[in-house]
Amino acid sequence: MTISAAQSRAGRALIGWSQEQLATASRVAKATIANFEAGKRTPYDRTLQDVRAALEAAGVIFVAENGEGPGVRLRKSVT
Repeated sequence: MTISAAQSRAGRALIGWSQEQLATASRVAKATIANFEAGKRTPYDRTLQDVRAALEAAGVIFVAENGEGPGVRLRKSVT
């Protein structure tokens, strides 16, 4: 499943990450993330996979289209 620009922005917001923090964690250029989230360009599939993997590692769960539209949520923490 690919991710949308809105899911990227929402995922970052859920974990309190800046574009710079996502860039560092995903090893993707900040400009690429900024352009993607602004709707200026769609990165390569491999780049989107790296962004998604970084967000998932930080606790973001991507919700597929289920009639309500794609979304994100936080993984339940184990305490």
